[in-house]
Amino acid sequence: MEAFIEAHPERFVQVGIAEANMMGIAAGLTIGGKIPFTGTFANFSTGRVYDQIRQSIAYSGKNVKICASHAGLTLGEDGATHQILEDIGLMKMLPGMTVINTCDYNQTKAATIAIADHQGPVYLRFGRPVVPNFIPEDQPFVVGKALMLSPGSDVTIAATGHLVWEALQAAEVLEAQGISCEVINIHTIKPLDEEAILASVAKTGCLVSCEEHNVLGGLGESIARTLALHHPCPQEFIGTQDTFGESGTPSQLMDKYGLNAAAIEKAALKAISRKNA
Repeated sequence: MEAFIEAHPERFVQVGIAEANMMGIAAGLTIGGKIPFTGTFANFSTGRVYDQIRQSIAYSGKNVKICASHAGLTLGEDGATHQILEDIGLMKMLPGMTVINTCDYNQTKAATIAIADHQGPVYLRFGRPVVPNFIPEDQPFVVGKALMLSPGSDVTIAATGHLVWEALQAAEVLEAQGISCEVINIHTIKPLDEEAILASVAKTGCLVSCEEHNVLGGLGESIARTLALHHPCPQEFIGTQDTFGESGTPSQLMDKYGLNAAAIEKAALKAISRKNA
C-alpha cells in the first residue's frame, strides 16, 4: 500500500481492495491528509462492512467518502442478495454520517465533487441502470439543501434517487387532471432539509415520500419525524414494504414493487383525499 501511495501521490485516492480491509485502509489514509473514496456495490459498501464503518470511520469522524453503486431493486438480475434496501437506514443512524442519494449522472458527478470539500464521513448512494439525465450539468450541489424541481400547491412529492424521475412523470399526469404538484429532489437524506419540507407542506397540506428503499428506516420515516414534530399532515409512503427483492429487470421490479409514476400518482391522490376528509 505504501508503494501504491508513493506512485500515486494525488490528494484523492480510490481504494479498490477487499471490502473488509477497504474501510480500514480508507480510515488510515485520512490520517495522512488524503481524502479516500471507496467504491463497490452498495450491499458490500454497507451491510458487509458495517462494523468497520462504525468503528473505524464514523466513531472517529474520519473524512472518508463511501461511494456505493448498484443500490436498490434496480440492480436487477443479480437478485435479492445484492439488492440492498436497508442501506440508507443503516448509514443514517451512524452519528455524524452524511447520507446522499443522487438521481442521475449529472447530480452524481456534482455530488462526488462536492463531498470532496465536505469535512467528515459521507455515504454517497447511486444506482446501476441507465436513467434519464435531467438535472442541468451546471446545477450546483449543496449538501443538505433540497432541490425544488416543480412548484405546486396541492400536494408535495418528496423523492430521492431514481424515484425523482418517476415523481416528475407522475406530476405531469396529475397536472393534466388539474392537480398542482410540488416536486422536491431530496438528494441529501441526512442532514435532511427540514426547512424545505416544512415550507412546502405549509402550502400543500400533504406529502408523498418516494424512495427505492424499505419504507422502514428510509427517507419517508425521516420526513415523518419532521412532520410529527413541526407540522402534522397526511403522508403517503412509496418504497418497498419490508421485503427483500428478487431477480428481474429493473423496470419489471420497479413496477412489481410499486416504485413507479403510477404508484406515486395513486399515493398523491390518496394524500389529497385524506387532507380534504
